[in-house]
Amino acid sequence: MPGDYAIETIDLWRVYKDREREVIALRDVNIKVKKGELFGVLGPNGAGKTTLIRILTTLLLPTRGEAYVYGYNVNGEEHKIRPIINLVSGGEFGGYGLLRVEENLWMFSQFYGIPTKEAKRRIRELAEKINFEDKLRAFVRDLSLGERQKMNIIRGFLSDPLVIFLDEPTLGLDVPTARIIRNFIKSWLRENPDRTVLLTTHYMLEAEELCDRIAIIDRGKIVAVGTVDDLRRLAGNYISATIEFYGTKPPEGIPGIKGANLREISPGHFRGKIVGMDESDIIEYVEAIIKAGGKLRFFRLQKPSLEDVFISLVGRGIEE
Repeated sequence: MPGDYAIETIDLWRVYKDREREVIALRDVNIKVKKGELFGVLGPNGAGKTTLIRILTTLLLPTRGEAYVYGYNVNGEEHKIRPIINLVSGGEFGGYGLLRVEENLWMFSQFYGIPTKEAKRRIRELAEKINFEDKLRAFVRDLSLGERQKMNIIRGFLSDPLVIFLDEPTLGLDVPTARIIRNFIKSWLRENPDRTVLLTTHYMLEAEELCDRIAIIDRGKIVAVGTVDDLRRLAGNYISATIEFYGTKPPEGIPGIKGANLREISPGHFRGKIVGMDESDIIEYVEAIIKAGGKLRFFRLQKPSLEDVFISLVGRGIEE
């Protein structure tokens, strides 16, 4: 029953309509996120990830179905949900450029009614944890992309939410900054077993490192849910290959190829991964390239990864 989970959706739909067409952003979405869990949502661009987060954070109402956060219904009990949640989105520019970082963060703390003394203590504590204390007196307008995202992380965690929604929190960040943020998220969860994180990400390695369970979503529908090992087992009978070739387009019409994530790095020159039912399907794909006049530059068979599972279920890469 609602309340047993940090997040629960039941037959959730979201449909956008205008005069010319109808767009289904979410269709029949059912997920249950346990309290204390770090739950990931993976999907291509336009799959419905952000729409799902907007509904769960009470920014958007579902067309039909139900959604609960800590047992409270997003439709009618949003006043109970908002004090216990927060949201951080990658690439957002939050705050006022004319103010200093600490002043911006203090202002956000007042929206949650945090006493000034306590707010300043939390700001300093969080800044130390993500190596940001030297920027608290800087003006927001002078921050780099990574520094702005660190400020957004502090803002999101400042209210000590029971549930935090992280929508691509490391998008576009350099490797050291992304690592600091991932380590902070893990330590924040360890400190209190009642805290819950729902994370969307484009980065497979980030999902593997952080998530207790992952839902794969495509065209608004959940196609698989499980631990990383559970999802890998879905691809247990598949085989994948990293491939680079030039001189022809990617072959089509090979039934055993379940999906491909190939990029055209220059005209007629492709690099990426393909996933097939077995080794013979991969060989057939390579033979089709050669028959079409293409030439291999690199080829390697490998065991299924989380990315391979994704490609096999969705049919394409996560960035398409």
